[in-house]
Amino acid sequence: MKFIETEFADVKLIESKIFSDPRGSFFGVFEQEAFENQGITEVFLQDSISYSKTNVIRGLHYQEPNAQGKLVCPLRGSIFDVVVDIRLGSPNFKKWMGVELNSKQGNMLWIPPGFAHGFATLTKEVSLLYKLTHRYDPENQYVINWRDPDLNIEWPISNPILSDRDTNAPLLSEISILPTYT
Repeated sequence: MKFIETEFADVKLIESKIFSDPRGSFFGVFEQEAFENQGITEVFLQDSISYSKTNVIRGLHYQEPNAQGKLVCPLRGSIFDVVVDIRLGSPNFKKWMGVELNSKQGNMLWIPPGFAHGFATLTKEVSLLYKLTHRYDPENQYVINWRDPDLNIEWPISNPILSDRDTNAPLLSEISILPTYT
């Protein structure tokens, strides 16, 4: 596994070697020792899988308290994955980054607790594996509007398919419960 620095020091792009033969292919998703060698010591408590159609945006989601670190791995298709630093007091507060993740490349993104996450689908069918450091807690889940003008995220699709929750989400400035930078 190769860990690549991103615009945010704690967010890592991870490339896993893909082994292919006439039967298909194989790649590793999580190796505890490799993560620990990068200073990522969080314990994963839940794995989840999402399925999305083309032209979908999900997010921007976060959980507070019990903030979730996420390892996002595409199993099928590709996405434009977005991370927003929403930690109060962070020098990167309100800054965002985006990266394309593609199942055929074996790349993944580690998103530590304290960041909002969302993605846009770039292919017809997308399946994502999430490894999460806290269990899903619907009582403490929050959504930031994907079109928030203060964030000015450059989404690569227009007229996306959205859930009602994501469509009607408040702006970041309208949310009072945010993680704190430490």
